[in-house]
Amino acid sequence: MSSQVATLPAQETRPLVIDGLNCAAVTRDQFERTLQGGISAINLTAVEPWSDLPKSLKELEANLCAIEAMDDIALIVRTVDDIELAHQQGKLGVIIGAQNSLMVESDVSLLATFKRLGMRILQPTYNEPCSFGHGAPDMGDADKGITEAGRAWVAEMHKNRLLIDLSHCGHRTSADYLAEAKEPVVFSHANAFAVCPSPRNKPDELLRGIANNGGLIGAVLWSPAVKHETRPTLDDYLDHVDYMVGIAGIEHVGFASDIAEGFPPNRDKWEKSFGPRGLYPNITGILGPWYEWDTRLNVDFSSIAHTPRVIDGLRRRGYSAGDVDKLLSGNWLRVLRDVWS
Repeated sequence: MSSQVATLPAQETRPLVIDGLNCAAVTRDQFERTLQGGISAINLTAVEPWSDLPKSLKELEANLCAIEAMDDIALIVRTVDDIELAHQQGKLGVIIGAQNSLMVESDVSLLATFKRLGMRILQPTYNEPCSFGHGAPDMGDADKGITEAGRAWVAEMHKNRLLIDLSHCGHRTSADYLAEAKEPVVFSHANAFAVCPSPRNKPDELLRGIANNGGLIGAVLWSPAVKHETRPTLDDYLDHVDYMVGIAGIEHVGFASDIAEGFPPNRDKWEKSFGPRGLYPNITGILGPWYEWDTRLNVDFSSIAHTPRVIDGLRRRGYSAGDVDKLLSGNWLRVLRDVWS
């Protein structure tokens, strides 16, 4: 596939696209690249997953300031109306999110403070276990499920109309949280375990559970969650979309990139964290020999600017215009309205 980026349609016909998980740099260059890719809004990982309360507050403040300084091209999202306004104005809507809740581990009432600071979506835990439950690497009996602190976290999230994200939770922990939830929740960035048996992906019973809950799963382009044997392609990604639509229904699948783009290259840091010999051996250490620094990304999707390729691929797979709109943003907008309203 050519490396040339597809030309975006005119503003009045440009589809509204929500990226369910974006962990790229908060810079003008990256935001402009994201807009070039036709993205209308992103769920931004605004604090590092391993950050405690003081570090999270510092990171959040720095990112809020950086976004506010780009108010000509970006808008901090607090409501669904903000997403639609950003799209109409050709700006990038930024949903402030977190992939962990370590910052409120000592007191879940602090979730109200983070909401005041703009946060709208959080996960109870990342890959590591915490007082709220267990992460994806904990398989089988190692995953002890939700805790009493986790139940209190759910109640506080509902009280504050914050969206619960279970992407990095273990399978049992995910099931327990789905059972506990009284509002729609999401797997903002995960794929089908039946298609690629990564601990980061969700088995069929969880896909059906998310549909019964009224939530969604954001099909993710992060390579280790797409394919193990060989370097994944766009078709491999679309296979996950097809499968999850077949299990959960077209109303319960979305889009997520999860590409750490826009940062200075740091091969050593990657090797120690998400490389094949990094922190998570049963997630990134089980991949084929293709998974190295220079070939770590999807063959056909190495930049958020390549998002039009996903749209074209969905159309080639036979999805109707209405179904493509649901996958790109319609399902996200429905869930966000349900939870944030």
